[in-house]
Amino acid sequence: MTMTENGNTGNTKKSTFEGVTLYHWLVVIIASCGWLFDCMDQRIFILARQPAVKELVYKQTYSQNKSSAGESAQPPSIQSQPSSTQSVDEKQKKEVEDTIKKYIGKATTVMILGWATGGIIFGMLSDKWGRKKTMVATLIVYSGFTGLSGVAQTIDQFLLFRFLVGLGVGGMFGSATTLVAESVPTNFRSAALGSLQALSATGNIMGSLISLKIPPGMENFWHGYAGWRVIFFVGILPALLTIPIIFILKEPDAWKKAKEAAERGEIKRKVGSPIDLFKDKRWRRNAIVGLLLGLSGMIGLWGIGFYSPELISEALKGADQKTIDTVRGWGTALQDAGAFLGMMAFTWAASKFGRKIAFFISFILCAGIVTFVFNFLHKATDAYWMLPMMGFATLSVFAGYSIYFPELFPTRLRGTGVGFCYNTVRFLAAPAPMVFSYLTTIMPFRTVATIMSSIFFLGLIALIWAPETKDKPLPED
Repeated sequence: MTMTENGNTGNTKKSTFEGVTLYHWLVVIIASCGWLFDCMDQRIFILARQPAVKELVYKQTYSQNKSSAGESAQPPSIQSQPSSTQSVDEKQKKEVEDTIKKYIGKATTVMILGWATGGIIFGMLSDKWGRKKTMVATLIVYSGFTGLSGVAQTIDQFLLFRFLVGLGVGGMFGSATTLVAESVPTNFRSAALGSLQALSATGNIMGSLISLKIPPGMENFWHGYAGWRVIFFVGILPALLTIPIIFILKEPDAWKKAKEAAERGEIKRKVGSPIDLFKDKRWRRNAIVGLLLGLSGMIGLWGIGFYSPELISEALKGADQKTIDTVRGWGTALQDAGAFLGMMAFTWAASKFGRKIAFFISFILCAGIVTFVFNFLHKATDAYWMLPMMGFATLSVFAGYSIYFPELFPTRLRGTGVGFCYNTVRFLAAPAPMVFSYLTTIMPFRTVATIMSSIFFLGLIALIWAPETKDKPLPED
């Protein structure tokens, strides 16, 4: 009989909620809110990046034209951007439009790079500092720089702020999931971690609904501020969550014991060491498996699935901006509702049949549904039933990441391991949005999405070497 760090025996079957206390629920709720607001920020960015980049690129183009054409040149209106290039030839108009597409890809890429960097750095810090302190630090970083994104005056400033936002976004996932995994009973772990990831869809829905009240494409929404600027200002509010984190949460006993043992020199192995992660054959294999699983889903989501707002714009080309903003807002909200159901379905399947079977089904759904949606969404009504399907598929695997990754590593390396699996992949996935944006300048938008959907088969291949962790205690060494 094996005793787990939460006091559960490894071979005793317990009901999901047996032994769950009020504090366990508070841990899940507060940690979920940290990740929920993190995802709200991501959704705000996805919906606001196009109008933000448009304004900043046109402003930059205007400044350049002004220096050569004199003071009589007038800056283009955001609302009238498609007609603002009527005074130039079609070639120059095409160049400006292609520049906007490329910068949308760059803005997404730099945030993913920041996400990857922050995930690795804060992952190691969560093993050294503690889960609670790291959550506070990451929350302040991502909410603060989201607000600053709204005051960017140049495209370079905007890219810098998005990179810094990414640092905090990447760090929150690892610290929140390890805190939950180490704090709740083993029998409650998969439900708690799956719920944490599923509730992230609520954050995405909140971002979509906020965009309906604050249309990102509106030129003068509030006291002369463009809608995209105001919606980024709203992203500062999650910083208030630091209060319950500081005064309610506590560090898991498992982490405190591992930290104290390391400080007393009772164990030779280091806490939060990426070198130790790869020196041991077992942890090295688990890290590589996690990397491949994460890469498949990450490219599938950020390199394809999160281009749904642009897909709507493509399908509704010629419609007025208000109509496009409305369909984008409701369409992505429904996509996120589908994501919530997908993550809950994965959590149920992982608990019932095992982690590997749940991943297998999800990756098959991803490949089929993403290809279908990008080829057959042609009108507003299509968005309202197709995007929920795509959200169900592409986000379902992310519930698997929150459940599975903490189960692959020992306490002293758990934050480091989760950070590696969930965030190192972003260095590899970061070029995907730029590749997508570039390819759309030389071939049809829908064709690009179809080609890139083949990435989901990488996840299927990785399952060959993946260990099954269902009903097993968290590992130790």
